[in-house]
Amino acid sequence: MKQVVAIGELLIDFVPQQKGCSLDEVTHFERVMGGAPANVAVAVARLGGRAAMISQVGEDAFGTHILKVLRAYGVDTTHVFRTGRANTGLAFVSLDETGNREFSFFRNPSADLFLDGEQITGDMFDGCAALHFCSVDLVDWPVKAAHRRAIELARRAGAIISFDPNVRLPLWDSPEACRAAIREFAPAADLIKLSDDEVEFVTGSADEREAAQKLLEMGCSMVLITRGLNGSAAYTSSAEGFAETLRVPVTDTTGAGDSFIGSLLYQLVRDEMTRDGLAALTGQQLTDYLAFSARYAALTVQRKGAVMSTMDELKQAYPEA
Repeated sequence: MKQVVAIGELLIDFVPQQKGCSLDEVTHFERVMGGAPANVAVAVARLGGRAAMISQVGEDAFGTHILKVLRAYGVDTTHVFRTGRANTGLAFVSLDETGNREFSFFRNPSADLFLDGEQITGDMFDGCAALHFCSVDLVDWPVKAAHRRAIELARRAGAIISFDPNVRLPLWDSPEACRAAIREFAPAADLIKLSDDEVEFVTGSADEREAAQKLLEMGCSMVLITRGLNGSAAYTSSAEGFAETLRVPVTDTTGAGDSFIGSLLYQLVRDEMTRDGLAALTGQQLTDYLAFSARYAALTVQRKGAVMSTMDELKQAYPEA
């Protein structure tokens, strides 16, 4: 099986020990490795696939902890660099009664922002079937050029380019700057994943099908939309697929979207999918992929923090997966 490579932020999430209160009222936090691209890589590895991370952490205890956790989960950290120019980023989180989150980020700057294009080399994409990235590190720091270089080299290697904007407006100078960066990188993606609350922000259209069509016309081969309790959808130029959300007790939605796209990428790489193959998927194939990922995400939201399940855990909970 080929490899999924993720590039982007690595940070520490401080998740609350209390639920149903605002961030200023939380008194106790638990340290958890975080960063959406890392969560995706971990999901792939936990399911039995091969995953690697490209990023940078500080020469501090938090950076050491992140590396230990990634390695323990089976993620290749060969290309996670360390720097003394800045510390590892931190994010403090609060949860309301439904498990939804509020963030406060400490990364002004953080170590990942200093990853630059010269650090990105062709050997990072040997055996790479998919490159995954998000928008958090598309800010005007050296890491933005690192993303451009990674996309270029992954494309040369024949990899699918996967993009989850994962909008985090508190990290941007303005919503307009965030939107501009997403729209700048979207044409480079073969697969774009959006949550339902990002659809209009990213595309300018509140209608899901119309929004998907806009992205497909930009050159994307497949658009994935997650809708929380209202299921998920996948669109190509010739087919549509849909799956329901499983009704489970929700403890924490952190990592739910990451587990969804991570498990989808695992399936695509397992099936030796190509960019052209994405566009040729049938509605039933799309539905089957979505159903698998819905089950996987259902396990994630029942745990505190972005905890990704193993294939054995998934099979035990949902034998039909």
